[in-house]
Amino acid sequence: MRKLLVVLAFLVAVQPAFSLTPDEQLKDPALEARARAISAQLRCLVCQNQSIDDSEAPLAKDLRTLVREQLSAGKSDSQVMDYIVARYGQFVLLKPRFEPETLILWGTPFAVLLIAGAAMILRRKRGQVAPETPLSEDEKRALERALQ
Repeated sequence: MRKLLVVLAFLVAVQPAFSLTPDEQLKDPALEARARAISAQLRCLVCQNQSIDDSEAPLAKDLRTLVREQLSAGKSDSQVMDYIVARYGQFVLLKPRFEPETLILWGTPFAVLLIAGAAMILRRKRGQVAPETPLSEDEKRALERALQ
């Protein structure tokens, strides 16, 4: 059983390596490294929870090819990212940029925390619990009978 788990863990760990086909790789190792770094930041529009570097979807392959074409044309990393975002929108980024259009996306977690904290404080102030009173003798006897 343990060997099976080790094999499964290995297959999960090397799965991203299977996504990139040999015909996609650039000859220049520096350009290929840049392409992999950019691809890791872009969302697969089909899978939506994977980067295009990890996805085997045909659209992800097209995006990887597009990134490599842009890099081969001499574009900088930021120019390539801007080109992809201009073409596909902010949704293609796994970590969207902090801009006025994405303010709700970035601000919502903080707003939820503030509202939850305020609700807890108001609830605590409003619902003051009366101090505990000791059990009467009848209640003590009933409790002892119930426990036996």
